Amino acid sequence: MSSFLTLNDFDPKGKTILLRLDVNVPMKDGVITDETRIIRALPSLKRLRDTGAKTIILAHQGRPKGAVVPEFTLAATAEVFAREMGQPVPLVPELTGAQAKSAVATMNDGDILLLENCRFDPREESKVEAERDSLANELAELADAYVNDAFSVSHRAHTTVSTITTKLPSYAGLLMQDELTYLGKALADPQRPLVAVVGGAKVSTKLDLLSNLVDKVDALIIGGGMANTFLAAQGYGVGKSLCEYDLIPTAKSILAKAEAKGCEIMLPTDVVVATRLEAGLTPSTAFIDDVPEDQMILDTGPKSAEELVSRIGEAKTLVWNGPLGAFEIEPYDYATNAVAQEAARLTKEGKLVTVAGGGDTVSALIQAGAHDDFSYVSTAGGAFLEWLEGKTLPGVKALEDAAVA
Repeated sequence: MSSFLTLNDFDPKGKTILLRLDVNVPMKDGVITDETRIIRALPSLKRLRDTGAKTIILAHQGRPKGAVVPEFTLAATAEVFAREMGQPVPLVPELTGAQAKSAVATMNDGDILLLENCRFDPREESKVEAERDSLANELAELADAYVNDAFSVSHRAHTTVSTITTKLPSYAGLLMQDELTYLGKALADPQRPLVAVVGGAKVSTKLDLLSNLVDKVDALIIGGGMANTFLAAQGYGVGKSLCEYDLIPTAKSILAKAEAKGCEIMLPTDVVVATRLEAGLTPSTAFIDDVPEDQMILDTGPKSAEELVSRIGEAKTLVWNGPLGAFEIEPYDYATNAVAQEAARLTKEGKLVTVAGGGDTVSALIQAGAHDDFSYVSTAGGAFLEWLEGKTLPGVKALEDAAVA
């Protein structure tokens, strides 16, 4: 597991803290349409406020690419913070400079302010170390310590994610701490048997993930469109289904690696098929050796779903990334719902540790009514995927390095 300092390792009372959050929320016409990321960021903010810190929030919105783009302002975000915290949270219209220094200088213990979108400054995402270093120095002048509570951007080597840790004492926030703790339980030191569910449309987007997981898990369940490529690699016809035929050799190599490592690969033995992906059609079920040429596979079949439910009943740890079928349209959500609901039940009973992440995964678990009962559901997306792939995340490494500096 990662070794890093947390909010439990220092007393922030009277200190000025730079708190990096990921509150990059969906917006339409200047209105936030989903406040989930802001709400999930509140525990660290409340902890710092309640212990008497002066908190400066660092955050981004969208991809302004180093320019001041009005539609990506954090004004609406500041309003949500103020409402949820029950106190003013002024937005400083710059990241560093005279206005930022003046605003910080007038803060009292327990005050909170939000600096404008850090990606408005081209040095935030600069590839030039000297430019990132200059911004980090300016930010460090504002504060006594830095807290990273934005795991979801910790796969980026940005100034407010990694460079800043070389300038100030640095700690993991509560959300970051939870994320790393549960990911450690899932892969670094899991209770076994360890089972992974990997779904989604394409093998090409998850090659590194699949290769890493067959080294670590006892069983790998493959579903969604990517299962079709593996079925084709085993010689089965998949009709008109989405299939990356050019990756059949890669699929074969992953199957061979899994066999050599003693990792059980579970693919559908029956599937749900229809002529096209469209609501209102009446689908049918076929065994994988009998998929009609004019049909497409849209979900893992009921017999296979039953087998998967039974398999996770034998597990102690479950890692999930990606749905098992085209869950957005009924009835192609059946397999995903069945497995998710069983995993949630086992988790509630204390029999299974469940860790899930990825945009489609979160949506699928919410739709299945299983989201709240999983041990941990990450909203990190790319960072979650890169962690599962075994890659080093710059933001996490920066906290680890800061802990031993």
